[in-house]
Amino acid sequence: MARTRTDRTDDAAREPDDLPRIEHPARRLLAYVFRHYPWQLIVVAISIVIASVASTVASIFMQRVVDEVITPGLSTGLDAVMPVLVRIITMMGAVYALGVLTSLLYSRIMAVVTQGSLKHMRDDMFDRMQSLPIKYFDTHAHGAVMSTYTNDTDAVRQLIGQSVPTLIQSGLTLGAMLAMMLYYSLWLTILVVVVVAVMIETTRRLGGASSRYMVAQQHSLATEEGFIEEIMGGQKVVQVFNHEEAAKADFAVLNQQLFSDSERANRYGNLLGPVMGNMGNLLYVLIALVGGLLIQLRVTNIGFAGMGAITVGIIVSYLTMVRQLSQTINQASQQVALIAMGLAGAGRVFALIDEEPEHDDGYVGLVDAVETADGGVEPADRKTGVWAWRHPHRAEGTVTYTRLRGEIVMEHVDFSYDGVKEVLHDVSLRAEPGQKIAFVGATGAGKTTITNLINRFYDLDDGKIRYDGINITKIAKADLRRSLGVVLQDVRLFTGTVMDNIRYGRLGATDEECIEAARLANADGFIRRLPRGYRTVISGGSSNLSQGQAQLLSIARAAVADPPVMILDEATSSIDTRTEALVQAGMDNLMRGRTVFVIAHRLSTVRNSDAIMVLDHGRIIERGGHDRLMELRGTYYRLYTGAFEIE
Repeated sequence: MARTRTDRTDDAAREPDDLPRIEHPARRLLAYVFRHYPWQLIVVAISIVIASVASTVASIFMQRVVDEVITPGLSTGLDAVMPVLVRIITMMGAVYALGVLTSLLYSRIMAVVTQGSLKHMRDDMFDRMQSLPIKYFDTHAHGAVMSTYTNDTDAVRQLIGQSVPTLIQSGLTLGAMLAMMLYYSLWLTILVVVVVAVMIETTRRLGGASSRYMVAQQHSLATEEGFIEEIMGGQKVVQVFNHEEAAKADFAVLNQQLFSDSERANRYGNLLGPVMGNMGNLLYVLIALVGGLLIQLRVTNIGFAGMGAITVGIIVSYLTMVRQLSQTINQASQQVALIAMGLAGAGRVFALIDEEPEHDDGYVGLVDAVETADGGVEPADRKTGVWAWRHPHRAEGTVTYTRLRGEIVMEHVDFSYDGVKEVLHDVSLRAEPGQKIAFVGATGAGKTTITNLINRFYDLDDGKIRYDGINITKIAKADLRRSLGVVLQDVRLFTGTVMDNIRYGRLGATDEECIEAARLANADGFIRRLPRGYRTVISGGSSNLSQGQAQLLSIARAAVADPPVMILDEATSSIDTRTEALVQAGMDNLMRGRTVFVIAHRLSTVRNSDAIMVLDHGRIIERGGHDRLMELRGTYYRLYTGAFEIE
C-alpha cells in the first residue's frame, strides 16, 4: 500500500508551500499602501490623532465638573455654578462631536484604503502569476496558491482595516492619558505605570504565544485547502481505487493539525482578554483606595498642575482614565495575534508578487505578411493568412522578414528538469514544413519534454532548436507560442459558452470563424444538438460534455488559431472507438498542410507519419517511417507487433 500522509512527519505535513519568506513585511506593506493612497493615509493619521485626543480629554471635563460645579454647588447652590456647567458641557459637546466626526471620517477612508489595497494586491498577484513559468505551477500546490488569494488577503484586510488603526489609536490614547495623569498626580501615575507595565508584559507573553499559533494556523489552513483541492480534482481516481478511507485518514491528519494550531491560538487569545480585564479592574480598585487614602491624609499633590491637596475631582478623573486605559490596553492586546497573522499573510502575498517571472529575451516577432512579386514577404496591416518572422539585426540596424513555413530542427539537445538527472540526451531531428513527426516510447522516455522545449516552457541545457532557421531563444515567447497549436490528451475547458471556449484559441476570431473551425474539427454536429447550440454554457470541468465532445472542442479551439505547427498529445487514447473515428477525422483535418508533432499512445495511429522517433530514456534509438522501422525488427517492431497500445 502506498505511503499516505499519515505516515509522514509532522513537519512535512505542516509545510504549506515553497513560497520564500519576505523580510520586513510591515515596512513593505506600509510602503505598498502609501504608494496607492498617500493623501488618504495622511488624512487618516490626522483624524486618528484628533479622535484619540478627543476621547482622552473627557477626563478633564469630569475633573472640572466635580471640582468647579458639584463641590462648589453644594455650598453656593445650583444657580451660582450654572454658567460654569453650561460652559463645560458646551466645550465637552464640541470636543465629543469633533471626535465622532473624525472617527467617522477615518473609518470611511480606511474602508476605501483597505479594499483598494486588496484589489491592487490581487491584481498584482494575478498579473505576476500570468508571467510565471510552467515550472512554478509544476512545483507549487494549487490550493496553497489559492489560499494566498483568499486566507492571506483576508488576514491583510484585518490588519489594514482594523488592527493597525486600533493599535495606533490605542498607543496615542495611552500616551495622552499617561501625560494627563502625570499632569494631575505623580503619586497616582507611578501606581498606574507599574500596573500598566505588568499588563504590557502579560500581553507580550500571552500575545506572542497566540501570534505564533495564529501564523501556524494560517499555514495549516493553506495546506489543508491544497489537499482538498487536490482530492476534489481527483475524486474519480479516489473512488476507482477505493481510497476513500485513505483520503479521509490523510485529511484527518491535516485537519487535526489545523485544529491543534487553531485551538492553541484561540486558547491564548481568549485568555488574554479576561486577564487584561481583571488587571484593569484591579487597577481601578487600587486607584480608588489609594486616592481616597490620600484625600483623607490630605497628602500634598505633586504634578505639573501644581502643588495642592488631591481633590475628589482628580480621583474621579483618574478613575475614568483608568477605566479607559485598561479598556484601551485590552483592545490593543487583542490585535497582537491578528497583526502577526496579517504580517505573515502580507509576507506570502509579496512572496508571490516577487516570484521571478518567466525570462524572455526574444526579439524576433510574428507579423501578418503578404507575398511580394519576387517571392519574398513584407509586413501587412491586416490578417492575410500569411505569417512572417520580423527579425531585427541589431548590429547592422536592419530588419528582415522570413516567411513562417513551420520547419523545426533540433540539434544535439540535452535537458534536465532539476539540473541533475538528464531527461533528454543528444536529441537531434528535423521536421520539414508539412511533415508529421511522431514520438513513441514508454512513459518517461521524454516525449512530452520535447514538445515542452519547442514551446519554451523550459529552456535547454545544451544544443539548439531552430524554427525556420531562427534559434527559438531569439523568438519572443508570445509570438513563438502563437505559431504553435496544442491539443492535449487531458482537455481543459473553461466555464463559459461553447463559443467562448472555441474563441479561446484566438480571441479576435468572429463567430463565423469559430463555427468554421468547429466544422473542421467535426464538432459542429453535436454542438447544434446542445440545448442552446453555440451559446450553451459549459462548466470548467466540462462535466456536461462527454470526453469525446470535450476533445472535439479542444480541436476546434486549436483550429481557430490556425497555427502552422501543431503539437498533438494524441487525443484518442481514452475514448470509445466510435468517437475515436470522429475525433481522428477532426485531427486529420486539423493536421492537413501543417507541421505536426504527435505524441503517440496507440501505434496504429502513427503509421502514416513521415517520420517516427522511438525514444528510450531520453535518447532517440530508432527513427524512420513505419515500413522501414518494421523492416529493422527492432524496438518499434516489438512494440507494434507485441501490442497496439504502448502505454
